[in-house]
Amino acid sequence: MILEVPDVGALGRVSAKRLSLVGPVALTGHDAVYRLARNGIRQRRRATGTMAGLEDSGGGRAIGRNRSVGFQRYAVPEDVAGEQDALFLSLGPPLEIGSDGRPTGVELELTSGEDEEEDGPYSDGDGISAPFRPDSIKIHTETTTVDLLLSRLREGMIDLAPDFQRRAGIWSDVMQSRLIESLLLRIPISNFHMAQDDEDRWAVVDGVQRLTAIARFIAPDVTDLGPLTLRGLDYLTDFHGRSYQDLTGRLKIRLRETQLVVHLIQQGTPEAVKYNVFSRINTGGLPLKPQELRHALVRGPVRAFLADLAEDPSFGEATGWSVSNERMADREMVLRFLAFRLSNPASHTRKDFDRFLVDAMYRVNALTEDRRAQLAREFRVAMRCARDLFGEQAFRKWHVGSGRSPINMALFETVAVNLALLDDHERDRLVAFRETMLDRFVELMKDWDFDRSISISTGDPKKVRTRFQHVARLFRGVSAQ
Repeated sequence: MILEVPDVGALGRVSAKRLSLVGPVALTGHDAVYRLARNGIRQRRRATGTMAGLEDSGGGRAIGRNRSVGFQRYAVPEDVAGEQDALFLSLGPPLEIGSDGRPTGVELELTSGEDEEEDGPYSDGDGISAPFRPDSIKIHTETTTVDLLLSRLREGMIDLAPDFQRRAGIWSDVMQSRLIESLLLRIPISNFHMAQDDEDRWAVVDGVQRLTAIARFIAPDVTDLGPLTLRGLDYLTDFHGRSYQDLTGRLKIRLRETQLVVHLIQQGTPEAVKYNVFSRINTGGLPLKPQELRHALVRGPVRAFLADLAEDPSFGEATGWSVSNERMADREMVLRFLAFRLSNPASHTRKDFDRFLVDAMYRVNALTEDRRAQLAREFRVAMRCARDLFGEQAFRKWHVGSGRSPINMALFETVAVNLALLDDHERDRLVAFRETMLDRFVELMKDWDFDRSISISTGDPKKVRTRFQHVARLFRGVSAQ
């Protein structure tokens, strides 16, 4: 059969080449190129092409082996729009996608298909391997009522993470109304998953939108989101436009006494276990992104601190206001800066990158106000310096002649932290010798090891050390001139 496969030119444009293949083929997006490369079909790639996200190993191996990466996973910059020969395969850097189907402006981080999942440290006689002992999971399942959950909400003993529930992607009034309709019809709804802290407060990890809908209808004062008026119902059409106060006493009691099942991870469960469990069971509605899950599980001043820095004008100007806040990509970028600023990237050995970021949130909570203020100043200085140095290309993969790439998180944390570690004189020298620095940065982008360190499995300790050492050497070298 004949399959049209694009080739990447110097400007990131695509031109079709015809390749003869034997047997049925059903490939989409980057997966097509991965598998063609793996089968020995080599495409011409110019050194200045925008191949972020593919990362050809140079040894004939393809990254992303056996991974199905289709259009539902990412969007591609519109630098090939209107090209007749673009066909259906786009080779721009893959982007994270929000719940509204729009790109977040941040490059999707890929995992290496060559990496095999290692067995955890625990293994039993039945062949069960896990990163922790199963008996360390303390989950209590209890049946409660709507009234009892609302009572906990009023007393501040259930944490809905208010700034999280207001984010884009929350259920519409129609969706919330239909959940209330289900309760009125005595149709069971999905179970809730919550985590208990040392003071018996419950953090809602799976079920935020369901509980928010219930609270908005019955007790809107506990959500600050305004009361819910029923609309768009499927069966109880006579209830359109009604509020909770419009219901009969019998129906009010029915709602308040509705039984709900809550799976509660009890206090004493190790944080690493808690995070791992919730990342697996969070399947209701729109699955939480890692930073959304961290936000739900970690209370304290770190929430507002991340939000404030993500909304700071210096961050918006440095990133060209291109990072969406919908799935907390902006807050994760800030967190990654803080995590590496509070540690030594040159000696980074943490293999569990998610756990590394969770621990960083707890560390930020434990800091004094003065220390957090100092970190905020360093962050703003780094953002302004990055803007002065790189302009609109700040924190983006940059190849001569290429289009504008999306923000790369690994590059963001590496450049920002290294800039924060310089003193004012060194930063001024970098800006004074900007052209020299940019020339060397373009050369660094051609380095295979560095490119991989900001593209695939970026949480790998060796890749963390590699990218931080390269950029530190570059900045120190130029500023010392």
